[in-house]
Amino acid sequence: MMKERLTIVKVGGAVVEDEAQLSQLLKDFSAIPGKKVLVHGGGRKATKVAESLGIESKMVNGRRITDADMLSVVTMVYGGLVNKNLVARLQANGVNALGLTGADMNVIRSHKRPLKDGIDFGFVGDVDSADGQMLSKLIEEGITPVMAPLTHDGQGHILNTNADTIASETAKALASFYDVTLIFSFEKKGVLRNPDDDDSVIPTITRADFIKYKADGTISGGMLPKIENALAAIDAGVKEVVITLATALDGHSGTIIK
Repeated sequence: MMKERLTIVKVGGAVVEDEAQLSQLLKDFSAIPGKKVLVHGGGRKATKVAESLGIESKMVNGRRITDADMLSVVTMVYGGLVNKNLVARLQANGVNALGLTGADMNVIRSHKRPLKDGIDFGFVGDVDSADGQMLSKLIEEGITPVMAPLTHDGQGHILNTNADTIASETAKALASFYDVTLIFSFEKKGVLRNPDDDDSVIPTITRADFIKYKADGTISGGMLPKIENALAAIDAGVKEVVITLATALDGHSGTIIK
């Protein structure tokens, strides 16, 4: 039996912050035919709100350290401010959207990240499970889930969770129900060979390529977890993963992860 196509788009914090890029992205996302899911970040907005409240943002390897105060900020910003704005704007574009955190309908369960290399990330979640069946029920009703980067541990605690991981885990959970294309959209044209040259896009990356690029430093920083998530999605049966510009959601350009 042929599976229906499903497109999952993850939009990064920089695009969420840029009104012109965001407007275009939501228009393009709304025009994607068939079933779809939007996953969003919002780190830059969280940093700004935290700053206005006198709360310092601490990062390690592109990942946010989330203490109790920062957890309050990210819950407000990701689950409220960013998520509901996106939902309202998708409704205006004719998309019947529903904003979700991992706690809603128990769609994404996680555990608090253990100490790693002596680093305590605080209230940060590493995903244990995502409920593709529950999400597919919503999708079959014509609803477009809009996923915030927050999960829960089943013990009543919200956990801050990397948005790329949310996108990857959502794609993996839905791969048995649909032919899933996962698009990581952000402010660059793809994975760049040279960060100073916007046109140095690497067209395809396999696991072997990734190991090589990681070793020689071509790929570093926040791009490492993004590609690790992309490769994990492919391994789990996701049909295609594309890393591309927020204005190129047709999937015909950017970097394809194989």
